[in-house]
Amino acid sequence: MQTGGQGGSSSFLIMMGLMLVVMYFFMIRPQQKKVKAQKLFIEGLKKGDLVITTGGIHGKVVNIENTTLVIDSEGTRLKIEKSAVSSDLSAPLNKAEKAS
Repeated sequence: MQTGGQGGSSSFLIMMGLMLVVMYFFMIRPQQKKVKAQKLFIEGLKKGDLVITTGGIHGKVVNIENTTLVIDSEGTRLKIEKSAVSSDLSAPLNKAEKAS
């Protein structure tokens, strides 16, 4: 009579294992890919790139140092951390130029 309880606990462990695998593939792995892509993007920044900071400031990269950037935003130069850059405006503009 106790064999039914044994089967229930093993199926529970299998279900928990499957839930962990699903969570890995749908939550953790995509986040790791996003972090890796952001790191490659920041390492690939060069002078002249148009960027947007996490604070929403648009500017052009003027100087690159170890962990900081100097951007020019309509005549104002700002020194920011590389990690504060959220996206690149140069890539979409370069694609549009190549398409036309």
